[in-house]
Amino acid sequence: MTALATGTADLEPLSRNRAFQLLWLGEGVSVLGNATSIVLLPLLAVIAFDAGPGFMGALATAAWLPWLVIGLPAGAWVDGLPARGVMIAADLVSAAAYASVPLAWWLDVLTLGQLLVVALIGGVATVFFRTAYAVFLPQVVAREHLEPANGRLFGTESAMQIAGPGVGGMLAQMFSAAFGVLLDAASFLVSAACLWRIRTRSEPPAVTTPAVPLRTRIGEGVAFVRRDRYLTWFTAIGGLANLGHTGMGALLVLFLVRDLDLDPSGVGLVMALGSSGGLVGAIFASRVSRRLGSGYASTLFLLGAGMPCLLVPLASPGSGVVLVPLGLFLVGMFVVAGNVVRGAWRQRYVPARLMGRVITTTQLVNFGTMPVAGVLAGWLGTHLGVRETIGVMAVVILVASLLVLASPLRGLRHLPEPEFPDDC
Repeated sequence: MTALATGTADLEPLSRNRAFQLLWLGEGVSVLGNATSIVLLPLLAVIAFDAGPGFMGALATAAWLPWLVIGLPAGAWVDGLPARGVMIAADLVSAAAYASVPLAWWLDVLTLGQLLVVALIGGVATVFFRTAYAVFLPQVVAREHLEPANGRLFGTESAMQIAGPGVGGMLAQMFSAAFGVLLDAASFLVSAACLWRIRTRSEPPAVTTPAVPLRTRIGEGVAFVRRDRYLTWFTAIGGLANLGHTGMGALLVLFLVRDLDLDPSGVGLVMALGSSGGLVGAIFASRVSRRLGSGYASTLFLLGAGMPCLLVPLASPGSGVVLVPLGLFLVGMFVVAGNVVRGAWRQRYVPARLMGRVITTTQLVNFGTMPVAGVLAGWLGTHLGVRETIGVMAVVILVASLLVLASPLRGLRHLPEPEFPDDC
């Protein structure tokens, strides 16, 4: 029996919305698998191939480069295609890419080059999946349920990101990092199966037609973001913050292994503890938003995500390692809480016909800085030092968080309502 979503006007509450339950289950399993690979691929590069800062930066770059290269056209394409079908196809491509790692390891032909290609293919699939995801969620969840739905999804993602690194470290310790990647490949198949079980009576048809040039369709999304000062500021702040987060993350496993003397299970434990902050943030985000107002809450969360980053580069071997999970916990708590509030607001605020293009326009900047961060972190890590580079990236994150004080968001109790709500 398949779940049937009927359109946002008459959808049931989340507790009885079977389509949302399937979406939620598939996403949770997929994130668990992906969270293991966040640890396993870098561990495989460091332990099996003795990779240095340059390659670690390149690995991060490969994963995020597709947002910079194909982000804008992907948004236009997704707006003209069934979102669910795009997500299923992206899951299947990701599963095949990640399954090639243990196969190549078993055949003794795995190379660092293949790891880069797998990260790149996974990044391309993620562009399409995440863009379609933002389009699909409002089709299965009523507008008044978007914030709690985002809270559950982000909370589950955070919970899986807690378990994932620990599971990844354990698999690497007990078997090998390469075969641990099988879990990620299997998780994408579970996600695809859950999505396949969801049926919508009618997905909103694309407003534009194939006769409209791709450049024109892309331009509509870019123009919407450029004219809207709130989206513009969120995009700028997010882009700079992601530059710092990705640069720090690119070298984190290397820092934990070589500077803090942790084994694979220790790396997994530290990253799991750090990721637990996201779960806490997802739990209280909606409550804080209702009490303070979405504008005040968003500003608070942006400000709170900056300062704790400075704890990470201060860590040292032994008991000083605790500064890493503490810093990551606080950062993750505020970042995920902000994502819950802003994600729900954006899904209400942006017209449905433009959602895919607006998402990819903002993420062109938000995620487009990430491949730059990978290259920059690799270069700085080689010439300046790993710990020092992580410190530089922490300062970048702090500066990004403080930019909210210069934005129109400062003093805004509630984030604005859409000008044309009937078109959302």
